Amino acid sequence: METTAVRARGITQTFGDVVALDGVDLDIPYGQVHGLVGPNGAGKTTLLGLLLGLSVPDAGSLQILGTPVGRVLGVPDGVAGFVDGPGLYPALTARQNLAALAGLRGYGAAAASRVEDALEQVGLLDVADDRLRGFSLGMRQRLGLAAALLTQPRLLVLDEPANGLDPAGKRHVHRVLRNLAGQGTAVVVSSHRMDDLAALCAEVTILSAGRVVFTGPVGKLAAESGELDYRVVTSDPVAGRRIAAQLSGLQIVPPESGSGHVEDGSFVVHAPVPQLDELVARLVGAGIAVRELGPVVPPLEAAFLALTDPNDMDDPTASRTDAR
Repeated sequence: METTAVRARGITQTFGDVVALDGVDLDIPYGQVHGLVGPNGAGKTTLLGLLLGLSVPDAGSLQILGTPVGRVLGVPDGVAGFVDGPGLYPALTARQNLAALAGLRGYGAAAASRVEDALEQVGLLDVADDRLRGFSLGMRQRLGLAAALLTQPRLLVLDEPANGLDPAGKRHVHRVLRNLAGQGTAVVVSSHRMDDLAALCAEVTILSAGRVVFTGPVGKLAAESGELDYRVVTSDPVAGRRIAAQLSGLQIVPPESGSGHVEDGSFVVHAPVPQLDELVARLVGAGIAVRELGPVVPPLEAAFLALTDPNDMDDPTASRTDAR
């Protein structure tokens, strides 16, 4: 039984003299939310377009839902999603937009129930008869997701689906995507928000300058961050700093470095996790309460910055990591 929704080997895509994708390998299994991230110009949109059948690779092999993608535009049935935002009709209502799409796909008698189900999944039933021109960006994103859900996809490809969503809306969309993955759908999500990836994705692929510099579990990526700067807030910052200064392998970061500030009584340390554990133990042993301890830059973001730093890309193979 086929377990991989997307299998790419050596995918290359050029636009004139610009190499958008350079030998990309990628595997995305069914039943997983897979994150796709990278700096601007890294090739994310190009790769998403390939997965949606909007273009074909210049070189390499691409297999989607078990079907090899040839040199003609198009993908197998069961693929849905959007790039650069959903294309919808502003003069129509939410329900009319979905009904039009259902009609084009020839769903017949099942169209109405599919439309209602999609609207319910994304939480737009209450505004189903409002015209799209009055929708916020977040509501348009949710309607775009509903349009993709109409097809009951086996591969769902979304470009920044949380763009414009408030916290409640983002939680709702994340829940929908997790449920889809739980039912066996492969979900590919492009995002600039590393916190979204940490909350949503099982695995992540990072692109830089058209190449894969990491692909694997989110936890593995977090481990790539190494030593980090941590902000520490205690009940006695003077004594806390004094204890921290006595620990070997732990460095107090000067405020002028830009990593932290001491106006609120906090201080910043640079240390591996074992030294942090020792710091907490000594603070508590001295009767000092630890009110906050967390990374100044989240681990996933720190790893992303380290892997995509152009200063480290002189050797294009030096920073590649494949966790498979």
